[in-house]
Amino acid sequence: MKLPPAILLMGPTASGKTALAFEIADRFPVDLISVDSAQVFRDMNIGTAKPDAATLARYPHRLVDLISPEESYSAARFRTDALAAMAAITAAGRVPLLVGGTMLYFKALREGLADLPDANPELRAQIDAEAELLGWPALHQELALLDPETAARLAPNDAQRIQRALEVVRLTGKPLGEYFAAHQSEPLPYRLLPLALQPSDRAVLHERIAQRFEEMLHHGLVGEVERLRAKYKLNTDLPSMRCVGYRQTWEVLEGLLPADELRDRGIFATRQFAKRQITWLRSMSDLIMLDSLDAAATEQALKLVDDFLRSAREPYHDD
Repeated sequence: MKLPPAILLMGPTASGKTALAFEIADRFPVDLISVDSAQVFRDMNIGTAKPDAATLARYPHRLVDLISPEESYSAARFRTDALAAMAAITAAGRVPLLVGGTMLYFKALREGLADLPDANPELRAQIDAEAELLGWPALHQELALLDPETAARLAPNDAQRIQRALEVVRLTGKPLGEYFAAHQSEPLPYRLLPLALQPSDRAVLHERIAQRFEEMLHHGLVGEVERLRAKYKLNTDLPSMRCVGYRQTWEVLEGLLPADELRDRGIFATRQFAKRQITWLRSMSDLIMLDSLDAAATEQALKLVDDFLRSAREPYHDD
């Protein structure tokens, strides 16, 4: 039997994914699933570029506002939640459209997750002690020597993921890349159209990133973080407060970063994040790359979706 269709739409931050997803939703019978590790947190709206309430009412997103900022969300949980959402959408006679920029989630969804060794409390305590003494950027440099592929995708202060990657390589002698390569993949039970938006001019992407972060500040990012700190028991070790923009704002509120440096620090951190997203994209196979700066990109994407759905077993009708 022909597999049911599903569409993946990925790309770096500020590349135009959300606008294109809405164009597709206006034209075809798709339901949106967010693939964003920051938008899963409730009350984190401005700094995650989460669509506002009116937009979400018009274009409902699954896997948004799932958990408190005090909680953690994993790639494994995302895969479980996404598969359940995809099954429900398919059962309703519609097509899942998964859109976002968390590339690890896309990878987990498409390939499954390797059976990595269990956490080792003693080794984790040792790594934490080293980080306390040397700083996470120093451990990131060590990881770059032991597992350069993984290090290239992680920020120098991404404590949780650096710790786990170092733990695995120290326990097994293998970098994560080799571990996943040896893993028996678990293909999705869907026929996929994997689209990726990527601007051909990095300078334009940087301009968009700067404009978007300035808009976040204008719309009250600092106030949002103040409200989060008042409402929840938060600290900088939580994944929610390690999100780009939130970490830098936290440092301003703690007096660790001058307020007049927040804009530049936030823009720089977002650029680095986009760079890592692009690194992920380049490592993925079978993507249909679209230049988001090309005036014809939207029409190209719509034509690809139209052809893809027309070739699927289930008939569909334009809205």
